[in-house]
Amino acid sequence: MIPTTLQWKNQDTSPCVIINFDYLHRCSLPTRVVFLCCHAASHHRRYAIESFPRRMGPLSYTQRSSAYFSALTQEIDKKLQRALASPTQRRDLLQQLFADVALQVDDRARDIILEDALQIKGSLCFYDVLADHFANELERGKPIIDLIVQLWSQPFASHIFALLFHKWLFEVEVDSPDLLLRYSSALVQGAMNVFWIDIQTNTTHFQSLFRYLLEDVALVPEKLKKIPLQAQRDLFLLLSRFIFLYNLDEKLESLFHHFPEFPNAFLIGGPADVFLIELTNQLQKLKVEPALLHYLSRIKVLQGLELRMTTSTRLKTCLYSFTSPGGPMYPTRAVRHAAWDALDFLFPVGQYPRHVISLFFRLLYPWYWPSSCWNFVLTCIHVILYSIARLIFPTNKLRGPHM
Repeated sequence: MIPTTLQWKNQDTSPCVIINFDYLHRCSLPTRVVFLCCHAASHHRRYAIESFPRRMGPLSYTQRSSAYFSALTQEIDKKLQRALASPTQRRDLLQQLFADVALQVDDRARDIILEDALQIKGSLCFYDVLADHFANELERGKPIIDLIVQLWSQPFASHIFALLFHKWLFEVEVDSPDLLLRYSSALVQGAMNVFWIDIQTNTTHFQSLFRYLLEDVALVPEKLKKIPLQAQRDLFLLLSRFIFLYNLDEKLESLFHHFPEFPNAFLIGGPADVFLIELTNQLQKLKVEPALLHYLSRIKVLQGLELRMTTSTRLKTCLYSFTSPGGPMYPTRAVRHAAWDALDFLFPVGQYPRHVISLFFRLLYPWYWPSSCWNFVLTCIHVILYSIARLIFPTNKLRGPHM
């Protein structure tokens, strides 16, 4: 239960301020905290909220941010305790908490948290600032982690841990190897879950988490060595599966250079082969058309990559499976064309025989003939109209038809 009143005790002799919470219990967690901090800031008094020294993070925070983070941490703690006490509502409470910490920081909260609210271009989420807070104040997150550990097997527990403590894990010293492995595994699992949410929703809401794991952990040996070797391998496999989603393929060479050793490397090959195996597995799992089209458009950067014959064949087979209608992939027409483009670009040798063979097999499925003929007619009309337009308006600004 959320308390009906909250007393903010002043350090001077003036009476304390009592805030009514009756109309706030239906608000989201960040909204309630923003209200509290705005109310506190409106009274020019020093409230008896414990302040603590902070190590300067990548963002410049205001003096009021300490009160904000304290209130927000208390709300997170309360919701986790409610989840522990109520098994029937546990899933819903954890889902609500996950949604709260994944919210974008609105303008009011930015003014409270940041010294210069304009210093951040683009979106800033609550998990970004909370992760900084827990990484800078290592002891502040311990009670929350203890509660999450008790909810370890519940849905959304790993999501919350990954969002809130992905920076804390690489700053704190964990004495127990088993506990460190447990934290590291939860981080990888939770990160994978939230990245899949981005795929399902066709967004990049958790890109900052991915960038941190890639640029500040995987490519920094000092931080990478803080987690067990098995967790390092799992982390690199995770990054291999989602690096195209967040348009960070320019980091591939550095990623290959820092790849940890795998015990079966003599069987599967080097870092590039491991990366391609994970990528092909990821492609076969994708069922969202925009995400699949995005992967197929980015995969062309792999041209010229030295691979084992088995890995190259694996990639070729994976792409070829998207070029034919029907099962098991049931690709749309846009996906089939994107797969053909990627396949012909990466493996130009034999592209004409491949198309002839594909056409022959298409003839074995008469129910696809009407749609194929109709699309062929539309494509021809587009090409003719485009050619006429080029003759009438000879300019380079005209874009060719989509083939």
